[in-house]
Amino acid sequence: CVNHNHNDSRGKLERRLSSDSLENDRKHKKRKNDYHKHRRPRTSGLRNLGNTCFMNAVLQSLSNIQEFCGYIKQLPSLEDKVLKAKKIHISRKTRDTGEDVLLVEELRKTLVALWQGTKGAISPESLFSVIWKVVPRFRGYQQQDAHEFMRYLLDRLHIELLELLPYPNNNSPYIGPKGKSTIVTAIFGGLLQSEVSCLICRMESKKHDPFLDLSLDIPAQFSSRITKPKDGEPVCTLLDCLASFTELEELEDSELYMCNNCKQRQRSTKKFWIRRLPNVLCLHLKRFRWSMFCRLKVETFVEFPVKGLDMNTYVLNNLHETRGNFSGSNVYDLAAVIVHHGSGAGSGHYTAYATHEGQWYHFNDSTVTACDAETVMRCKAYILFYVRREIRLPDSLCVRTQSSLNGRHHLSRHLSV
Repeated sequence: CVNHNHNDSRGKLERRLSSDSLENDRKHKKRKNDYHKHRRPRTSGLRNLGNTCFMNAVLQSLSNIQEFCGYIKQLPSLEDKVLKAKKIHISRKTRDTGEDVLLVEELRKTLVALWQGTKGAISPESLFSVIWKVVPRFRGYQQQDAHEFMRYLLDRLHIELLELLPYPNNNSPYIGPKGKSTIVTAIFGGLLQSEVSCLICRMESKKHDPFLDLSLDIPAQFSSRITKPKDGEPVCTLLDCLASFTELEELEDSELYMCNNCKQRQRSTKKFWIRRLPNVLCLHLKRFRWSMFCRLKVETFVEFPVKGLDMNTYVLNNLHETRGNFSGSNVYDLAAVIVHHGSGAGSGHYTAYATHEGQWYHFNDSTVTACDAETVMRCKAYILFYVRREIRLPDSLCVRTQSSLNGRHHLSRHLSV
């Protein structure tokens, strides 16, 4: 009996050891997979200089839009242009106007430093000091709105790059002299068409307006909701916001339309179409609104797709212009999201999610951590950046970079995926 018990115990022990060995193998494989899945990106974090999370979130989002970031990074140093500008403007005693600095040069240096990946976090002090000079409203260390900052940043970059156009040649990294296009408008620029119809004589007026981003209202039936909807309750989606933006609306009595046919102000309807989609579609959800004397935040959760946002419904597809070589596809994939955490417009905290080489990362100032798409989809988005699956850029903007790994040249992104 003793021997039987001994053999039985030994058998149990061997089975347990065998089971433990299999479990250890599984854990080892899981750790190995997790290591590859959660590998650190080549990019660095950005130190918070005192409520500068609004800037950090925008910079990290833009740095992960390859076509934009790749172009800015490969620009030659513009230090000599800055020095020339300083000499000219110092003589005019305009040193503090911000005219003697180039934001594009500081942005270039910041993006290059970010992607060197040699530091866990870098300090964007030089860039921030230039922003203080260029846009006085951002001086100081109070919390700012990330969307307003992004618009000022892109507008200033566009203006500066237009000033640098006197250098066109076949090998120039600058944009050619035709039109008023820069990398900013080539990447983010789209065209809206607004149609206003007089309800009395049915006269229709069309107007075209360029845009770098679209600001979308959260529909009224969802905007008062604070918590996520329960099972069975309708969920506010990004498509709801886009539909609300493009739907036919009757203008208020305070917005009577001056009809050229009736020769007086009349009741009218208005509708938006997207006449030309951009290569990167930037969608800003209006989460802040004025109520009496303060700005309130709309906390509604808005569901958005990570893959395959189809914009066909909102585009004038029958136009001759949209069938050109640069029209591309109307399907988009998410590249980055900016999130505002907190309840107030002048307080709270900004972070960003962005994808790089198929892996999502969360950028929280100095900290960069890997995450999955499900985590991204659960966030309350403030600004969304969608990249067109079939990007179409002029040849002068298809950045070629020297690969440090194999010495071959490659495009920063394929034209079609």
